[in-house]
Amino acid sequence: MESSSLQIIHAQVVTPRGIIKDGAVSVENGVIRYVGTTPGLASAGLSTHEAIDAKGAYVLPGFIDIHVHGGMLQDFSAPSKQAFDDITKLHLSQGTTSMLATTMTMPKEVIDAVLEEVHRYIEDGMPYAKLAGVHLEGPFINPNWPGAQNPAHIVPPNKAWVEQWNAKYPGLIKQVTLAPEQEGAHELIAFLRSQAIVAAAGHTDATYEEIMSAVEVGLHHAVHTFNAMTPFHHRKPGTAGAVLSSPAISAEIIADGIHVHKAGIQLLAQVKNKRNLILITDAMSAAGLGNGDYMLGDLPVVVKDNVCTLKEDEGTLAGSTLTMIRGFRHLVQEIGLTIEQASEAASGNPARLLRIDHSTGSIETGKLADLLLVSTDLQLEKIWVEGRAFQSELQ
Repeated sequence: MESSSLQIIHAQVVTPRGIIKDGAVSVENGVIRYVGTTPGLASAGLSTHEAIDAKGAYVLPGFIDIHVHGGMLQDFSAPSKQAFDDITKLHLSQGTTSMLATTMTMPKEVIDAVLEEVHRYIEDGMPYAKLAGVHLEGPFINPNWPGAQNPAHIVPPNKAWVEQWNAKYPGLIKQVTLAPEQEGAHELIAFLRSQAIVAAAGHTDATYEEIMSAVEVGLHHAVHTFNAMTPFHHRKPGTAGAVLSSPAISAEIIADGIHVHKAGIQLLAQVKNKRNLILITDAMSAAGLGNGDYMLGDLPVVVKDNVCTLKEDEGTLAGSTLTMIRGFRHLVQEIGLTIEQASEAASGNPARLLRIDHSTGSIETGKLADLLLVSTDLQLEKIWVEGRAFQSELQ
């Protein structure tokens, strides 16, 4: 295999130990070999010939989106190689270098087909953003909180199905969203924990006490926090109160200024500290496109001015058209997070949750060169996946 190298100099390199001023990153064959100062490159025996001069821009780890349904008219729940190419190409252009193919509440045979296609897609080699696995959002949710999920396909938690899927595709399922108050949920959560699969609360009618009981058997994550869950009340804290108060639960947030008020995101960020806040898009097939009629799974959706709602119930939000770079900007410019905090939410924390932080999610020697060059006004300039350069667009 032909050797390839990449050097980025004069950058603000965002690392787990802080931002390196006048920093540099050197990459060899897709792997980070040096992280330090630009002057230190020479003493490390590395040439800066043909290096990319960042001119003070940030170098960030590539974003990891653990909750994304589609884009460019495509949906992971209608699986095909073309669909996956279109989705991963779009989101890569917005800074997502790894993602979970996220399903909807669909019939079992559809989920079977998604898992088979994702497995094949990974095996055949992925040309754009990498699929790190599958996130099953449903069908084991509460019919009282379907959100934009089709109630016709909701079923009680079924451990046998998940055991079957996990046996056929070991390690492919990375996250399962369920309603932990439903009968059979604790048994399924315990199995997920035994297999290192993220057990997540979502589309749930659970009380505070029911969430905390589920935490004891392995629940440790919440999807699109504040949306499709019992809200906080000072005498009945609900699911939202459990998520806010328990350090055992990491929390997703759709930072688009639509799904959650600024104050709600600020509160969540404050209580979830550096390691438990996770930026997601929850993007649907309309991502990358404009106003119009679309599908989310098998439900019709209307998009107007970036707001996605069910066609038959315009009061119900139905995913988003958010991209990770826009969410990242929202966290910094509107919510007030530092660049380092936003980077953890978009890269480091999801990598740790999925247990892929040994290879990606931060800029450290020995890790894959999944990198972004982002200007000081947070415009995406360059993207690399394992050292391969791609073009950004659509921001």
